Amino acid sequence: MEENKKFKLVPSKKTRYLLPNILTLGGVCLGISSIKFSIEGNYVLAVNFILIAAILDALDGRIARLIKGTSEFGKELDSLTDFVSFGIAPVFVLYFWNLNSYGKLGWAIALIYSVCCVIRLARFNLTKLEESQKWKNNFFEGVPSPAGGLLILMPLIYELTNINLGLNIKIVTPYLTVIIAMLLVSKIPTLSLKKISISPKITIFLLLGIGIIFIALLFYTLETLLAFGAVYLFSIPLSVIVYNNLNKKNLKKISDDDHEDIL
Repeated sequence: MEENKKFKLVPSKKTRYLLPNILTLGGVCLGISSIKFSIEGNYVLAVNFILIAAILDALDGRIARLIKGTSEFGKELDSLTDFVSFGIAPVFVLYFWNLNSYGKLGWAIALIYSVCCVIRLARFNLTKLEESQKWKNNFFEGVPSPAGGLLILMPLIYELTNINLGLNIKIVTPYLTVIIAMLLVSKIPTLSLKKISISPKITIFLLLGIGIIFIALLFYTLETLLAFGAVYLFSIPLSVIVYNNLNKKNLKKISDDDHEDIL
């Protein structure tokens, strides 16, 4: 009798490598297409395409790990896609909408953002953690590029919604773009949900929450994005507090272990 073979979600090795990379390339197409739509003045579609690119970016790595289709090629492709979809496309959309009115300064701001994004991605690829620092996997160093790409679009998204707070939002656009660019290359810890383990007890509530978010994005896309952007910005100080507390605990543990070794 043959031994039971391990079940594989995607049995073909080629398919396992191909599937996540197709999703990644889809992000490139969406990012470039968003630039086209912004040139045509269709900013709603441009924003939606960048949002879908961000969703694909969140899925491709997880799917690759799930079906055991990770590869060095996929890793490099993902970084290049992130630069196009979140380092170039959003700031081009912003430039055609508002930054071009500032002339050379507006173009300089667009370049600053793109340069900061590519530096952030290069630094991320070179980051390697020691065994005692694995807890840092729950954090990003600086704001990740997908979040940055959506955050700089907040003024545009606000203008596209029916929300009217009496603000001349275009005035803050260049300042916000530079601030987000600096956050990309900063060492400020921000929460990462990639490797956070979920207790089976709260899985049902998690699925319910995801369902609610999906419905909100489906019917109130721009308003939901605006809310998420605000929540994310307010979460950064919380991330710093949580990170510092965990770092103190880790340093204390290392100190105690060294003390025991001496004894």
